[in-house]
Amino acid sequence: MTRVRFFRTFSLGAVFCIVTSLIATGQTFKTLYSFNSTNYFPGNLVQGRNGTLYTDSGLGGTHGWGSISNVSFNGVSAIYNFCSLANCADGSYPMGVVLGADGNLYGTTFSDPTVFKVTPAGSLTTLHTFCSEPKCADGSGPESGLTQAANGSFYGVSFYGGNSADGGTLFEINSTGKFNRLYQFCSQSGCTDGASPNSAPIQGSDGNFYGTTAWGGAYNLGTVYVLTVPGQPQTLYSFTSGTNWSVGPSHLIQANDGNIYGLTSGGGATGYGSVFRITPGSGQFSTVYDFCSQSNCMDGYSPTSLLQGPDGNFYGTTGGGGTGSGTVFKLTADGILTTLHNFCQQAHCLDGSEPLSLTLATNGTLYGTASSGGKSGDGTLFSLDIGFMPFVQANPIGGQTGSVIGVLGNGLTGATSVTFNGVPATAFSVISDTFLRASVPLGATTGAIQVTTPTGSLTSIVNFQVR
Repeated sequence: MTRVRFFRTFSLGAVFCIVTSLIATGQTFKTLYSFNSTNYFPGNLVQGRNGTLYTDSGLGGTHGWGSISNVSFNGVSAIYNFCSLANCADGSYPMGVVLGADGNLYGTTFSDPTVFKVTPAGSLTTLHTFCSEPKCADGSGPESGLTQAANGSFYGVSFYGGNSADGGTLFEINSTGKFNRLYQFCSQSGCTDGASPNSAPIQGSDGNFYGTTAWGGAYNLGTVYVLTVPGQPQTLYSFTSGTNWSVGPSHLIQANDGNIYGLTSGGGATGYGSVFRITPGSGQFSTVYDFCSQSNCMDGYSPTSLLQGPDGNFYGTTGGGGTGSGTVFKLTADGILTTLHNFCQQAHCLDGSEPLSLTLATNGTLYGTASSGGKSGDGTLFSLDIGFMPFVQANPIGGQTGSVIGVLGNGLTGATSVTFNGVPATAFSVISDTFLRASVPLGATTGAIQVTTPTGSLTSIVNFQVR
C-alpha cells in the first residue's frame, strides 16, 4: 500500500527545562524538550503505570515512519520504531496511543493501516491489518486512536473504506485481535448518517458511544453521532454552513455536568472554530465559545485539544492566533476565555508554535506538544503548572462490581484505603508508588475514587462509572 506523509503533532513529557516563563502567580510554563529529525511530528500524550508519559511521533524514528517513545527523568527514548518489518507490515504513521487496562499501549497507524499493541518494553503485536476484507469492508486509514470501554474492548474508527462510498467504519476490537465492524458510514442516501469519522468514540455515563464525522449529515459538513449498545449510530446533530462545521481531527469529552463538549476547527460565528456543547439525550446543541472573537485573533483560532480540569473549567490549545502562533486557554462553561500562554514568545520560537495536544497528568501538571518551533523547528514538549493538586485516575474509567481495575497516581506507597463513591474496596494492592489495583466493591455507585495515603487523600477528577 502506498504510504503518504501527513502532518500532525505528538510529544513526550517530563523534565528537560529549556525555557521557563512566569504566566501569572502560581502559573509556570516550561519547555521540556525540543523534537528533532529522529522524533518529530509529535502527537498526544498518555500516562503509563510507571508514572512517565508515552507519545507517538508521526514521522521520524529509525525508519522515518514514526515511533512510540517514553519520556522520563532520564530522557526521551523510542520503545518502538514503525516500518521495522518488510513492506511496513507493522504499520506506519501512528495516530495515537491509549493505556490499556493490562498496562500495554494500544493504537492505530494511518498508513499501512493497523491496530497495534505495544508493551512498555517495546514488543509490538499487530492486532488487525485494515483492508484485509474485500473492498476494504473493514475500513482503511484510521485518523484517530482508540477508546477502551468498560467491557474491556477497544472502539475506534477508520476514515476511509467500509463500502463503495468509502465513508469509513466504526469498529470494536479486543486485546487479542478479535475484530468486529459495527457500522459502515455513508450507508444512507446522501450520507445523512455521516461520513469520514475523525475522532475515537468516547463512552458516556449512559454506556453509549459518542463520536464525530468530518463530512456527511444533513448539510455534508459533519455530524455528532451516538451508538447504543447494541445498535447502529444515530445522528445527534448535523453541522451547518456558516454557524458551525467540523473539519479535521475532532475531539469529544463528557464533562461533569453530563453534557458532551467538543471542538470544530472551522466555522462558528467567526469562521475560526469553536467549542460546543451537546446534550446526550436530546441532542440539543449550543456554542460555548467562538474563537477569533477578539481583535487580531488574540484569543486564538483553530482549537486542537480540550479537557476538563478539577476546577470544572475547560483547558485546551489553539493551533494559531494569540500574540504568536497558538495558545493554551482556560474556558468556563459560561464561555469566559482566559489565555494562559501565547506560543512563539521566545527568539526562534524556542517555546514552540502551533500546539496540538494537552493532557493533565496525575501530578496535577498540564503537559502538551507543539507541532513546530523549538531548537530544531520540529516541535516541543511543554508543561504548564497552574496549581492543581495531585489526583488519581481510574484505568479503565468504568467497570462492574467485583471487577479489578487499575488506579494511576503519585505517592501511592503506604495507601491505607481505597473507596468508590464512599464505599470501601474489599481488596486492593499497591503495585508501585504510581499504580495500584482495587476491586470494585458491591454496593458501589458511579462517583469519585478516593485513595488515602500517609500524606493525605487523592481523589479522581473524573467519576468512575459503575456498570
